[in-house]
Amino acid sequence: MKIAVVFDWPVPGLEHADFKEQVEARVPEAEYEVAEALMHNGHEVFLIGFHDNLRRLLDRLESFEPDLVFNATESFMGKARYDYGITALLEMKGYRYTGSPPEAQLLARDKAASKKILTYHSVRVPVFRLYELGEEVEPPEEIGFPLIVKPTHEDASVGISQSSVVKDAESLRDRVSFIHRKLKQPAIAEQFIDGRELYVGIIGNHRLQVLPIIEIAFDKMPSPEMKIATYSAKWDLEYRQRWGIRNIFARRIGERALEEIHRVAQVAYSALGLRDYGRIDIRLTREQEVYLLEANPNPYIAFGEDMANAAERAGLDYYAFIERVVEEAVTRYETAQAQA
Repeated sequence: MKIAVVFDWPVPGLEHADFKEQVEARVPEAEYEVAEALMHNGHEVFLIGFHDNLRRLLDRLESFEPDLVFNATESFMGKARYDYGITALLEMKGYRYTGSPPEAQLLARDKAASKKILTYHSVRVPVFRLYELGEEVEPPEEIGFPLIVKPTHEDASVGISQSSVVKDAESLRDRVSFIHRKLKQPAIAEQFIDGRELYVGIIGNHRLQVLPIIEIAFDKMPSPEMKIATYSAKWDLEYRQRWGIRNIFARRIGERALEEIHRVAQVAYSALGLRDYGRIDIRLTREQEVYLLEANPNPYIAFGEDMANAAERAGLDYYAFIERVVEEAVTRYETAQAQA
């Protein structure tokens, strides 16, 4: 097929030929690795990196006339909360594309709204309190300290640090104020769940395949409150090495807990409208209680990262994994067309 790989780029002006050189040079970027896999699988690939000019994006799509758009967009002008705008644009222009629709991206990005929906579907989530911009911050009576305070509309642990875990009213006010001031969005204060951090990848639509579970191991962290997936814990290699942070295949999980993890992951995936592939983030306590933290409709799918590694453990090498995403998207559109 003719497949356009669409992705956000920090600077304007680069064209397909520029990006193609980066692919051939094996530059380690997710969109390049996706493009290389697609070309390896026999597809004609056109790379479209955009910054702020959506007219330019549409012009490139119109000239290429793709059979499918592989949506590798993570943000718009550096803001993750606006990634849904690109899928909305593709939807309105009638392009077939991989991944979740704008409604699912918006819903999953809203940590408060998504938790309310998941509670309705009998999925256990941390008790939380939302603090809107400008709202006076009072400790929630229904939740005891410690709490973990997060921005409501970010992903990839943006805005989360060791200071996010608060143990008193003053620290709570300081952290909420920080999010309001720096990130210009509401803050959510959640019950801190002492437990293991697990990532559950899912592929599919009507029939869902749950991939082997990834766990973040915090081997050198001295206290439970420090064992959280901060931005540094995910992306800062030196920090990870210093504190012995590793992403590994999950250590032993009890049978009942594993069944519950699979259940809540699939319920959340469907209830929030995720498509083709996604990831569900979970905490598992020592008592084997399963808490769903959030859903990620657009997880990082670079070669050697969690989602790709889990797919490989399930029998899909990277080329097969990317092709599976393409097949899921195409089948979804063909099924919908046949039913119309």
